[in-house]
Amino acid sequence: MTLLERLDKGPVICAEGYLFAMERRGYLSAGAFVPEVVLENPEVVSQLHREFIRAGSDVVQAFTYYGHREKLRIIGKEHLLKPLQKNALEIAKNAAKEFAELNLMVCGDVANTNIYDPNDKSTLKQCQSMYEEQVRWAKEAGVDFIVAETINWVDEMKIALNAIKQENLIAVSNFAIPRGDLTRDGYTAEEACKIIEDLGADVVGLNCYRGPKMTMKLLKKIREKVSCHVAGLPVPYRTTEEEPGFLNITDHNCDCIPGGNAFPVALDNLYCNRYEMAEFAKNCLDQNINFIGICCGAEAHHVREMSIAVGKKPISMKYSPDMKKHFHHGVDSSLKRVNKEITY
Repeated sequence: MTLLERLDKGPVICAEGYLFAMERRGYLSAGAFVPEVVLENPEVVSQLHREFIRAGSDVVQAFTYYGHREKLRIIGKEHLLKPLQKNALEIAKNAAKEFAELNLMVCGDVANTNIYDPNDKSTLKQCQSMYEEQVRWAKEAGVDFIVAETINWVDEMKIALNAIKQENLIAVSNFAIPRGDLTRDGYTAEEACKIIEDLGADVVGLNCYRGPKMTMKLLKKIREKVSCHVAGLPVPYRTTEEEPGFLNITDHNCDCIPGGNAFPVALDNLYCNRYEMAEFAKNCLDQNINFIGICCGAEAHHVREMSIAVGKKPISMKYSPDMKKHFHHGVDSSLKRVNKEITY
């Protein structure tokens, strides 16, 4: 069954956020955010895939985000491009095979190149080349579809979409919308998504930058504008109308963050809990948004609660919280209630 056939039947959960997860675990550096971990510590990537799968992700996304030519050039390791891409794809495929009974989908991933410049035609050709080589490797690996994401130029998304469609693959096209609620070339989120739908994108939507509330604000407008399936994958951080994106966000309760910007490694105090992410997932269903996920900052407990919220029963649901047996808050009759009147 294809992605589109599954979406026609109901929600598909997609866990992302590998960069932040690996940085927090100590396997890559914030700033450059290059996923060398797929070569240096592939077993860690495999384990994170397993955790997301057990938590209910229907998709295993190959960890190729920011594993592109420009990012590797910056750290002087462009020679690692092909092995990094191919290894990430193989890790994802193998993880899916471990859970054959779940009929998981594997997707490739292309992202913002950070070099696109509408005033420099040479960058258009560079972007095209970067997208084409990544899509080609993903197709060779046998992925089910490709996500083009965290792109905030409509014309850059056009290049990515064209590369995917040249290889006859299903395309999920997700914009990241910065402060001002417009793409960098001046389109509203709904206008941008409509343009890309009309050019052949199979699924359109938003990922990254914005937390669940600020993402949903724009998703509703997108859903009204387009006829194809819609995707919503926010970051699990409490962004606001004043600071809608997390790239430039302040933790007003902390004055010791270097530079004052909580992004990317001091976002802890702004973290969404599992129930907030579950509420986002339920809101997506109410809006007929069926490609539902979570981006930078994701952890398995978020994914599990989102999966359960849309009616699924993930493997790790077995270990959902059960406070009935807690020594202080529990009500199970088998508990020995010593000093239960004490408030801790």
